[in-house]
Amino acid sequence: MNATSLVVLPVAIPLVAAGFALAALRRPNVQRAVSVVALTTVLVVAIALLVAVSGGETLVVNVGGWAAPVGIALVVDRLSALMLLVSSIVILGVLLYSLAQGVADGDEGAPVAIYHPTYLVLAAGVSNAFISGDLFNIYVGFEMLLAASFVLITLGGTGDRVRAGTIYVVVSLLSSVLFLVAIGLVYAATGTVNLAQLALRLPEIDPGMQLVLQGMLLLAFAIKAAVFPLSAWLPDSYPTAPAPVTAVFAGLLTKVGVYAIIRTQTLLFPDGRMDDVLMWAALATMVVGILGAVAQDDIKRLLSFTLVSHIGYMVFGIALSSAAGLSASIFYVAHHITVQTSLFLVAGLIERRGGTTSLARLGSLARVAPVRAVLFFVPAMNLAGIPPLSGFLGKVGLVEAGVEAGTGLAFALVAGGLLTSLLTLYAIVKAWNKAFWQEAPAPLPRTHSPGGMVAAAGALVGVSLAITVLAGPLYRYTDVASEELRARAPYVNAVLPDGERGEGESAVAAEAGGPG
Repeated sequence: MNATSLVVLPVAIPLVAAGFALAALRRPNVQRAVSVVALTTVLVVAIALLVAVSGGETLVVNVGGWAAPVGIALVVDRLSALMLLVSSIVILGVLLYSLAQGVADGDEGAPVAIYHPTYLVLAAGVSNAFISGDLFNIYVGFEMLLAASFVLITLGGTGDRVRAGTIYVVVSLLSSVLFLVAIGLVYAATGTVNLAQLALRLPEIDPGMQLVLQGMLLLAFAIKAAVFPLSAWLPDSYPTAPAPVTAVFAGLLTKVGVYAIIRTQTLLFPDGRMDDVLMWAALATMVVGILGAVAQDDIKRLLSFTLVSHIGYMVFGIALSSAAGLSASIFYVAHHITVQTSLFLVAGLIERRGGTTSLARLGSLARVAPVRAVLFFVPAMNLAGIPPLSGFLGKVGLVEAGVEAGTGLAFALVAGGLLTSLLTLYAIVKAWNKAFWQEAPAPLPRTHSPGGMVAAAGALVGVSLAITVLAGPLYRYTDVASEELRARAPYVNAVLPDGERGEGESAVAAEAGGPG
């Protein structure tokens, strides 16, 4: 089978499966089977796509046979293929965890019956955002995953979940409106929303207007990615949701925003005019986020603040606008998706065993639940950046890129990154000491955790360790991906062959081989 024919499957398979799952609303066993088969197939497709693009080919499918820029292009290059693979692993792992939890809790009926179709729509939305070749279809992908997330975050209908869901909905709608207005302005200024064609046309418009468009897109994506000061909504929204929902939100949803920043900054606005703003935002996100984490006395809220903080590392690499910085940022995104998801799944296991995630009420878990202790310790140390784990390797890459840049602001970011890493270690050690080493203030409840939940969480911890083992090949992959992103020509030429470009655009495309 031609690899190009696989491009639509990460979106099409979950959507079709969602329809079958919805039709089987009163048959939970059928829903489970449909979801597992669909997402396992998507994982296999993601692996095949990664292998296909590793040879240097960019895969493009014009939906409906309408050639770009008229039709919708779905594009898989090295960056989107890596994001597809990591997200597919996480989505499948969280699904298996949730299935074991649902069987144990007896969640057979409504409203939990809508979990499977909604979760599949979220998976389709994430994939669509990663492979979309035009701005409006990225917007469609965002709206698919956000509409699904509105349902998932309020499952169970408790007061806390509805309140947190309301905050999340309002903030998400605000970012979506900003994104939609930005798309309208982009189309008014250039006559297209196709990313490849925008790469050719944006340099021809007024520089002031370019800056406005760039600022609006960054603002919309920064809200979705929880970049400071647009991150206050996240710590209040995520911890109240069920453990599987919190895990997939923490692992993926903010990274879709980071992906959008990477794609637009490198392809559409490679001149670096907003780099200083991004650097200050990265520094503030790292430091303010980790200070919030240090002050927390609840594991889920602590992890939510570390999630915000470590978004700053990814923005740091993007803002450097160098091949080394971009490569380290992509590596860190892949690392963080798996580690953060693992930690939230383990937090769910801790909550089942201890009846709470409050550090003031937990204790003795290293003695009474040693498997959970190990499953928490490994990704926690990885998050803190302890050698030789992937978190350490990602941070070393970012620090080297910052030192290579050699500017005062870059050195400030290096210092901020090192401080954040130390404070992350402090926050994690504090949580470990209270939850696992100190004596519990009261006897812990003996709540059973199914082996399937433990196995799913353990598998994702294993994936995070595999990134450490495969760090060399992965860094070589991200190095090439960053060079392709900065060159722009491979993407533009794959989406817009010469015969499909407007007058004068072929000449501009020939000049799109560098970062600026």
